[in-house]
Amino acid sequence: MLQLVLRFVAAARSSGLRISTSEVLDAAGHLTLIDPTDEETFRTVLRADFAKSAQDQARFDRLYHLFFKEMREDIKADSESLGETLAKALEAIRENADDNPLLSAALDLVAGNPNAFLTALRELESDGDRPAMAMGANLGQLARRLKVMLTVKDIRGLLSQFLEGNRREISWTVRRDLEAHVNARLELAQRLLLEEPRTRQNEAMQGLSYEKRLSAVGDKPFVSLSTREVEEMRAVVDQLVRRLKDTVARRYAARNRGILDVKKTLRRAAKYDGVPVEIIRRKRPRRRGRIITLCDVSGSVWSAARFMLNMLYSVQDCFTKVRSFVFVAGLAEVTSIFEENEINVAIEKVLRETDLEYGAPTDYGATLRAFRREHMDGVNKKTTVIIIGDGRSNYCNPEGAILSEIRDRARRIIWLNPESELFWYQGDSEMRLYERLVNETRPCQNLNQLLSFIQDLVL
Repeated sequence: MLQLVLRFVAAARSSGLRISTSEVLDAAGHLTLIDPTDEETFRTVLRADFAKSAQDQARFDRLYHLFFKEMREDIKADSESLGETLAKALEAIRENADDNPLLSAALDLVAGNPNAFLTALRELESDGDRPAMAMGANLGQLARRLKVMLTVKDIRGLLSQFLEGNRREISWTVRRDLEAHVNARLELAQRLLLEEPRTRQNEAMQGLSYEKRLSAVGDKPFVSLSTREVEEMRAVVDQLVRRLKDTVARRYAARNRGILDVKKTLRRAAKYDGVPVEIIRRKRPRRRGRIITLCDVSGSVWSAARFMLNMLYSVQDCFTKVRSFVFVAGLAEVTSIFEENEINVAIEKVLRETDLEYGAPTDYGATLRAFRREHMDGVNKKTTVIIIGDGRSNYCNPEGAILSEIRDRARRIIWLNPESELFWYQGDSEMRLYERLVNETRPCQNLNQLLSFIQDLVL
């Protein structure tokens, strides 16, 4: 296990992630305290020890997926002839090619060692930060990127030559599997080339990048986000949450200084012959409400619900208590999952560790009945109930009377619908009924709409 971690550290350092020897030793000690076969816990330990900032976390996530997912898809253990043929093919390509460090790095990637290729990409990105950027046309970096792509093309051509020259010695199945393996690794190389983020930017450029990313993904529907965009949005959400919490702290400090405490002011002033040199105010306790969320985790609704839960738990210290429930045709409380795990880990665990039939038709009525039966005593006039769902109940009883009962007990009910408003009243949607029974309905299709809601909730 330690050797595997050390190889990952070497790959991470090659890509520019700064990991000290003491951090490696800390991680080694932490890994002895867990079950290393539990991948989520294993990943969380490495992430906590090696990723020191939001930027590092995004880079760590990409490197972890590369090293432990994509690069672990090696030659099958039972295919000894395929492994031998791959080794011969790579050696032949090295011999037939001129002395080319970039080609050698790409061949190492094909063989299962990405370090040299990651180093080459990092150097390419570093070159991209030169003053030529200010002129708006970094032709040098473009040329270097094209050189990498041409190198990948050359390897494909040299592999074809090797296979053609050894047609009689290599069986059809080995040839097929070898080509598939090499092509998969070369496609990975191209993805790394195209996706490798710029990491050495000054603070002004980082701020500009943040604003550009927000404008790029802010209006895009959650259901349309690619895997890369989801990771990018996580970084944006982290920055949004930090800004929001800073704003909350400043506003609270400005608005809640409290009224003048006459007795303490005069007592303090007595030390200075009755001159009130310092005004003492009574501290006003922060008024914080309680939040209960009911999240539909079926189909496309989960795309919005996961980001809602992410942001809500990131600002949970603004509230007395946050309780969360997920539902499809039944109801499950997931509060403890979020209290005991890092936010992104918790979100992944929600789908795996809750006793719900995710393939069952959504039934809002059954969910409301279960909530009234088991959790209604947790609702009072300090409670804001947030429901995230499209209101499509598959023509089951919507139980509007129960929703009305919850509204009467709660401070308010807010319904967030990730579906386009054009479809709220069509088909099996019960939004026409639910909209009349809650205090507020809001569309929640993208990050900008979600951010607007969170700001209104906490400010």
